Amino acid sequence: MSRLYEVMFILRPDMAEEDADKLIAGFSSTVTHGGGVVKSVEKMGRRKLAYLVRKFADGNYVLLTLEATGPVVLELERRLRVTEPVIKFITVRMDEEEKRLAKLKALRGTRRKVSAEPAPPEAAGADVAERAQASA
Repeated sequence: MSRLYEVMFILRPDMAEEDADKLIAGFSSTVTHGGGVVKSVEKMGRRKLAYLVRKFADGNYVLLTLEATGPVVLELERRLRVTEPVIKFITVRMDEEEKRLAKLKALRGTRRKVSAEPAPPEAAGADVAERAQASA
């Protein structure tokens, strides 16, 4: 069963742009040869890391959005793990995240509908009007 994933990985900052492109193409071909589809490749550029990772203070971020089966993603993760220029990576299954967000959105929509209904006329308001007429 094919699912939607986002794979973000950080490449060494001293890596040449051409080498990075070759590496990304290699990862994309791993997905396509396994029967998956690469939806998008987004190079986010060089950014500072929150903490030192393998003695690097910054790195080049790359985001792959792909649709694939579990074994294909496992193979991609294995390749990311053994590739020396990749200093960190994370894989997130997005179809579960989208399902969770849709559920939250639906829950918020029902809350708004309940609070948007007009309040019933209060008996206290009518009681105040009667007292005002009685005292006049």
